[in-house]
Amino acid sequence: MYRLVLVLFSTAMLTARAANAAEEISREQIKGLDEQIQEIKSDVLGIATELSRLEEKLLYPSDTQVALFVSLAKATKVRLDSVEIQIDGKPVAHHLYSFKELQALQQGGVQRIYTGNIKRGEHELRVNALGKSESGAEYRQSGSFKLNKDVGPKLVGITVAGSAGGDQGITLKDW
Repeated sequence: MYRLVLVLFSTAMLTARAANAAEEISREQIKGLDEQIQEIKSDVLGIATELSRLEEKLLYPSDTQVALFVSLAKATKVRLDSVEIQIDGKPVAHHLYSFKELQALQQGGVQRIYTGNIKRGEHELRVNALGKSESGAEYRQSGSFKLNKDVGPKLVGITVAGSAGGDQGITLKDW
């Protein structure tokens, strides 16, 4: 009987040790798997970033690329509602501004409103801006500009101005 109890006790101890060893191995394996998952996630994010960069390079080659940016002039007291842009009479961008976007522009932010391709040479750029003035009156400004596209990417800043002081309009500047 004593032997039977001893055998049962020994078997129970070995089973408990095996369970503990399996639990420790499982924890170590899980920790290792977590680390591998994090490495894979990091690799995937890096690949996605690289793919995005390559896609932009493929879609917008530097010889034909044009990018248009919108900003508000300093001290502009206009609540900008929308901006519409046409190149050579074709609409290429239209944006309605949210409250947060407008706040960002008023604090000096710049919005990339359009990236596309155009041939080298002279093009007509038309910009329409709609909004409300500080007094609540309708604000409507339009501007037509000549855009000269050379070899290499073309970056153009569009500044919308409007204030009680009378400084109103849209200006264009190459970057």
